[in-house]
Amino acid sequence: MAITDIKEYAHLTQHDVEALGFELDALRRDVAESLGAKDATYIRRTIAFQRVLDGLARLMIHGSRSSTGVVLGTTALGVAKSVENMEIGHNVSHGQWDWMNDPEIHSSTWEWDQVGPSSQWKYAHNFRHHKYTNVLGMDDDVGFGVMRVTPDQERRPIHLLQPIQNLLLAASFEWGIALHDLLPPSAEDKASRRLRPPVRDLLGKIARQMGKDYVLFPVLSGRRWRRTLKANLVANLLRNVWSYVVIFCGHVPDGAEKFTLAELEDESRARQMLGTANFRAGAVMAFMSGNLCYQIEHHLFPDIPSNRYAEISTAVRGLCEKYDLPYTTGSLARQYLLTLRTIHKLALPNRFLRATSDDAPETASEVKFRGRAAVGADPVTGRLRGLRTALAAR
Repeated sequence: MAITDIKEYAHLTQHDVEALGFELDALRRDVAESLGAKDATYIRRTIAFQRVLDGLARLMIHGSRSSTGVVLGTTALGVAKSVENMEIGHNVSHGQWDWMNDPEIHSSTWEWDQVGPSSQWKYAHNFRHHKYTNVLGMDDDVGFGVMRVTPDQERRPIHLLQPIQNLLLAASFEWGIALHDLLPPSAEDKASRRLRPPVRDLLGKIARQMGKDYVLFPVLSGRRWRRTLKANLVANLLRNVWSYVVIFCGHVPDGAEKFTLAELEDESRARQMLGTANFRAGAVMAFMSGNLCYQIEHHLFPDIPSNRYAEISTAVRGLCEKYDLPYTTGSLARQYLLTLRTIHKLALPNRFLRATSDDAPETASEVKFRGRAAVGADPVTGRLRGLRTALAAR
């Protein structure tokens, strides 16, 4: 189907589709060519800030004589862990800072501060998730294999528990990511009685991570080992919940389209504009989220340094307005409430759902379009299908 076959999208010609691609390419090229000392200083200062904050937080936890001091230290440790996870670990592992040729800040050497090995995460996230964003059956991040987040997913009885699963996943998000990143065993793996290399790597990382947080630091605290142990547990919990909120608000709210394998004939960054959602944030919240409040920009340019996403977002929003494309954003509270609504709503059996895949607000797939094709697409559906057609033409 050609894009001009969609009445609501007839204004977007093949020339427009190509022009959009060229403008995105030019935007990326301009930013990449402007990277320099200021950007390198940013990431080095960010790493230094995180490490100083981590050290001060641990000293405060150990040396404080009041419960208030312990709470402040624990909170600061949670912030330090969040910064390491979101603004440093995630972005360094995407290769955003490889252009510096600094072996200490390189995607091939950085190991982040959580139980999952960076090497396994880079394949599951950088490749599968970013290439097949929100494609059912290809992107394991769609519900993380345990939750139903679109009516196009087959419902199973276990989904009735997903409101509880959602809470458990939020609290143990680093563990969910670690297990979710494991590759399925090959035939050779199944025939061997030895542990698969990915499993060995994961177990080794878990041992190191648990040893650091729950053995080494408590032992170094001497008589106050219980305080340190509790602080590390709470700090990891804070980091896990915050990471979960940021990630889910980038791909589950209304407007973040879900795709099926039928739409995977061709790839284009245009699809990333449909499968992602932003949330509004000031400078501090953007920093704390690893600048993933600009999830659209991140999926368009995952290897561009995150400190540039704010300026890129102005240009991307301008392109969306120019070509009449959706740019999904909202407050963090709104995006998360929409996420919770979808998770709780889709826990129910289909017979309790009034909306179908054709008109449910949390879904927008080609199933939705085909459901209306016989009677004519509505404006919203037509626009969504139009952009999918545009990406197929790229």
